[in-house]
Amino acid sequence: MEIIGPDDALPGRRIRRIAVAGPAGSGKSTLARTLCERLELPFVEFESFFHGPNWTVREDWQADVLKFLDGDEWAIEWQGEEVRERMTERLDALVWLDHPRAMTVTRTVVRTLKRRVGRGSKIAGGNVEGPLRTFFTDRDHIVKLAWRYHPLIRARVHKVIEENRYPDLVIVRLRGQRQVDRWLDGAFARNLR
Repeated sequence: MEIIGPDDALPGRRIRRIAVAGPAGSGKSTLARTLCERLELPFVEFESFFHGPNWTVREDWQADVLKFLDGDEWAIEWQGEEVRERMTERLDALVWLDHPRAMTVTRTVVRTLKRRVGRGSKIAGGNVEGPLRTFFTDRDHIVKLAWRYHPLIRARVHKVIEENRYPDLVIVRLRGQRQVDRWLDGAFARNLR
């Protein structure tokens, strides 16, 4: 297993299966979509497998994710406890958005506000996040989840590194948007030439 940073190129082999890890507000979907465009890979937002209307969990979401992962080329967010191991064993690269907690929570608040006024990105299933005022009454408010899951995502990535069961896996660790931009415009762009 190789762990690289924002100034390091990916290995010489073609990267065909890539996932983006990070808590809510880290930019997983945006980066996965960008990687797909640049690498010419299929992209399906993970949430579209998982959520139906009114935040219902789709019954066949796991089967649909696994079918997508059976493909030869793709990028996706590194989510779904029930399918994460299968996803990881198929990966060529895991891009870890290890941003500071305050940054991801702030971005979650801003994103939620934008969506509430109709200016943000759409959520799968036609869902809308609850208003910020429900922060005080909703145990699973997205802002609380962003705070709570931040250290859990970090622990999950550390576990993959410590177990070292995937010797060909490359983990790209990026801390903050400047490192993401530097990697995309620098080392990653050089990989595409």
